[in-house]
This record gives sequence, C-alpha cells and structure tokens, in this order.
Amino acid sequence: MATVKPFAALRPKPELASRICELPYDVMSSEEARQMAAGNPLSFLHVSKPEIDLEPGVDLYSPAVYAKGHENFARMIAEGALKQDAAPHYYLYRQIMGAHAQTGLVAAVSCQEYADNIIKKHELTRPDKEDDRVRHIEALSSQTGPVFLTYRAEAAFDALVAKLTNGTPDVDLTAPDGVRHTAWVVKEAKDAQAIEAAFAKIPFLYIADGHHRSAAAGRVCKSRNGAGESSRFLAVIFPHNQMQILPYNRVLKDLNGLTPATLLEKLDAVFVISKDGKPKPTRKHELALYMEGQWRTLHFRPAFASTQDPIEKLDVTLLQKYILQPIFGIDDPRTSKRINFVGGIRGTAELEKLVNSGEYACAISMFPTSIEDLMTIADAGGIMPPKSTWFEPKLRDAMFCHLI
Repeated sequence: MATVKPFAALRPKPELASRICELPYDVMSSEEARQMAAGNPLSFLHVSKPEIDLEPGVDLYSPAVYAKGHENFARMIAEGALKQDAAPHYYLYRQIMGAHAQTGLVAAVSCQEYADNIIKKHELTRPDKEDDRVRHIEALSSQTGPVFLTYRAEAAFDALVAKLTNGTPDVDLTAPDGVRHTAWVVKEAKDAQAIEAAFAKIPFLYIADGHHRSAAAGRVCKSRNGAGESSRFLAVIFPHNQMQILPYNRVLKDLNGLTPATLLEKLDAVFVISKDGKPKPTRKHELALYMEGQWRTLHFRPAFASTQDPIEKLDVTLLQKYILQPIFGIDDPRTSKRINFVGGIRGTAELEKLVNSGEYACAISMFPTSIEDLMTIADAGGIMPPKSTWFEPKLRDAMFCHLI
C-alpha cells in the first residue's frame, strides 16, 4: 500500500509567493532562466538554476554552481522569504490552467517504496541528470522540486479533498503564464488521519514526471542511511482522471537524403495520408506532418497498429519503429542530433516556425499518450520510449520544500 506522511514544509511568505515560485529547473535553458529572473532577487531560479548568477558559459555541473544555489537558498531563509512550518502537515495544491483544474496532495513519500516499485516508474534515467539532482539536494539539504505522482482515482478521497479545499486558500497566486496556483494547509488532526487512511487503501503510486528527482532522492537516502527526513521525498499526488497530458512533438533536421516527394511515397506504405490535414491529430494512431508549408494527416494503416502489446502500440513506438529508424535513419532518438522534441505547451505554431525558418526540414505533431497507457505499462514493469509524455500544468518549485 502507498504510504504518505505529513512534513513541515519550508514555504514562501504568502505575500511573496508570486515573486518566489517558479517553473521547474528542467523546462528552460539557462539563458531563459536568466531573463525570467532579471530584476527579481526573490525568484527561486536563483536557487534551482544558480548558474544565472555566475558568468555565462559556466559548467552547469561545477561545484561553484551548487555552492551558489546553497548561498541563495540560505539567504532567502535568513531574510524570512522562506519559512518552515512549526509542525508537520499535509497540504493540498490546486492548479487551474484555462478550463483544466487538478488538485493534488502534497506529502512526503517513501524512498523504500520507490525502491520496492510500490511507486512505479515508466522511464529510464540518465546518470548525469541523476548526479546533478543528487548534488543539488545535498548542497541544499532540501528537496525543492516535487515529484509529480498519480494514482487511480478514489471517489471517497475526491470527496475529502473537495471538503478540505472549500475554504480560503493559504496561498493563491497566478503565474505569468496564466496558471493559477492555490494551496491549503491541512491543520486538523482528524483530516490528516483521514488522508493517511485513504492512501493506505491505494496499492500503487505512479511517477508522472520527476524520475530523476525520485532516483536522486533514493540515492541520497541510501548515502545517509535514511537518517532524518532523507528516507522520504517531496511529492504532489494527483488522481489519474485529473491529469492532463499534452503531446510531445518531433522536429527533424533533414529528410535523410530524400526528396519531399520520395519521403511521401515511403510514408504512404505506412499511413493513409490526407493532403488537407490539420495541425493537431484527433485520435490515437494519427499523426500530422508539416513540410513545405503544408500539414498532412497521417493515420497508421491497420497492419502496423494491430499489436496488443501496450508499449508496441504507443504512437511514439510505432513512429520510431516504422518511420524514424527505417526512413529517417535515426536509430536512437536519445542521442541523435538530427531530431529534437517540442513540448505540446508550445503549440503547433512553434513547429511551423521551426520548419519555416529552415532550421528543420519537417515536423511531426503527435496525439497525446493517455494516462491509462502510462499506468498499464508501469504495472507491467515496462519502459516507455523517450519523450512520450508532456504533463501540464507544471508544478511550481518552492511552493513547498522538504528539508532533509
């Protein structure tokens, strides 16, 4: 069963939260972070992307970067911008993005349950990225970016959350991207007990986003022998039916020596192609191709999508197996310099812009992977292909920090 525990969060002063809380460190470049934090010494990017306070071009993994993050974090605490709660609590965190709303439980979850696969994974991690998060956690003695978890929704727990979020939130801010973030502190012991009892009935949690953070937390736990709060990591846990997955689109540098006409001939063997296509696919096993100023809708022919294997029938798997490898010559999308990935939050206009600029030869707009597919694959112990999912909205760093 899933174990969740309250913790004494380090949180922004409510009136400063809008100036402090920021997008996760890994959704922006250093230069983008530098621009976002310009003129705002309270921006948490000074902690999560501390290279912005050093000379441009600095090695992102140098000791000086982590030391600067520690210095900036300690300053924000000393100045009272961030303050730790006096007692452990659960927290509830709601995000509203346009018409979409999702409300999750903020809690400390078990590193041992992560190791035992009660907290299930669906992606491989990269050692260099794990190492970076380990160094960041160790430098701060804190987890400052939560792992994004999900679980199969329970109506009874939904009702409890609705009751606990009925009052005035303790934090309420609207970020520059228009996403509203609200948070409530669960203060009553009986409500905390009800939360813990509800999760005792939930068999598994699933990592939606944050594989490197959770892996790093597990390593820190091991190195500290689980001392103090290191045996747990910071998470926000949402019911699966509130999750929003956007597509993770692809742009290709070249056509692998093919002419556009020859490429379309090869694609015709795999897809039913509509010339007057739309930028966004409308169903599973449908893609959209942008090339030479035109969108085409591509629907996999039945023979290619008839498998029942949950990984093999993913559109990202089919794309790699039948298009990227045999036609474009891209054997490993993780390492190839001829392909890039564009999160769905940037929209299909970004794909058109990249191709029209001449930087890329074509773009592929994907249909989003479903949360049901993600959980089925995780249940089977499978690993999804890279860049299969893009979750929105993103959790804001510094809304809650877990001191270890």
